Amino acid sequence: MDSGVRDVLDADDLLHRIAAELGLAEDMFGCTHLVRDDRPRVAVSLSTPSRPLPDTLRERLAGYGAVTPGLPDTVGRAVLYPGASALTGTMTVGELLAGSAIARVTVLGTPEPPGPGTRMVTRDHVRPQWRRDELVLAATPALGGALVPFEAPDPTPCCADH
Repeated sequence: MDSGVRDVLDADDLLHRIAAELGLAEDMFGCTHLVRDDRPRVAVSLSTPSRPLPDTLRERLAGYGAVTPGLPDTVGRAVLYPGASALTGTMTVGELLAGSAIARVTVLGTPEPPGPGTRMVTRDHVRPQWRRDELVLAATPALGGALVPFEAPDPTPCCADH
């Protein structure tokens, strides 16, 4: 769906608003996709793993933007996914994987995945990406041997001070 949103965080807000207003099922996946053409923007997609979207939902989505079938790309950044709402506070990597649709965690700059007992400070903002048909969360080391998701919940815009 293309609603002309130009900012990733605004696209996140749009997906959350759609989920709340339309009462989307818990197994729904909602992703953002960067569209790089003459009019850069962020498209969003909604899908389910086991069934097609009902036509009635497609019709209701038309109120939010231009709806087209298919995905804009295969590497969507997941905002809505099973278990996402429970990924708050600090938990272990094992708990994160067991309680959500995320299949793997990678740590930037390291070849091996983190152990299941490694602490993950979620910052209440966990945005995995699709890689080869599975959700993968990129993380970075934090203080005390913990990890944090690579994407910050409140990023500083590039060149904000000049």
